Amino acid sequence: MSKESIRELKGANMDIDLTSDLDEIHWKQDKCPWNVTENTDKHKCAVKNVSICKYFRGIKPSDIILCTYPKDKK
Repeated sequence: MSKESIRELKGANMDIDLTSDLDEIHWKQDKCPWNVTENTDKHKCAVKNVSICKYFRGIKPSDIILCTYPKDKK
């Protein structure tokens, strides 16, 4: 079993989307790495009462998203 490589992304807003326009918010927010790779803004870590991204691994204080994108290819 391979160990996942977990990235820590700044800027969760508990809607948990990482797609906000960085010029319009007052906190630091990293871009979703999956959205960057595909040049889109459609991927979200979680959509309330609907789904959770397959790379989402949780939240740690203060508003840091734990993400495994891209999957480790080891």
